Amino acid sequence: MEVILYSALAIAIAALLILVIYMVILLFNTKKTMDEVLQTLGKIDHQVKDVTGEATEVVQKSKGLVDDLTQKSNQLDGIIQGARGIGDTVEDFNKSLQQLSNIISKHSKEDQEKAAQAVKWGASFFEYWNKRKQESN
Repeated sequence: MEVILYSALAIAIAALLILVIYMVILLFNTKKTMDEVLQTLGKIDHQVKDVTGEATEVVQKSKGLVDDLTQKSNQLDGIIQGARGIGDTVEDFNKSLQQLSNIISKHSKEDQEKAAQAVKWGASFFEYWNKRKQESN
């Protein structure tokens, strides 16, 4: 019976030894896998830093473009306001010319009437003078 007991003990120790060997192999493989994961994470971290740097650069350029567009928009607003001012000035000038034209037209009609009246008076005067001249001859 002792032989069976020692045999069982030897089998148990051998099984335990095989289990320990498999555990050591498993730990080495796990370490190898973890090293590869760590290396991959290092590469990903480097790529993320590169992308972050590029994204920061893009954001800064975008801010510069927005500032430039804002500045140009403000300048364009000034130009538009200037054009409106010019348009208002031209409109006022046209109104002034229209008023001047109306005044000239009105005075021209008055002067025509006065000239026609003067011609009538002159004609009457010459007619009267010619009659007097004929009567005295």
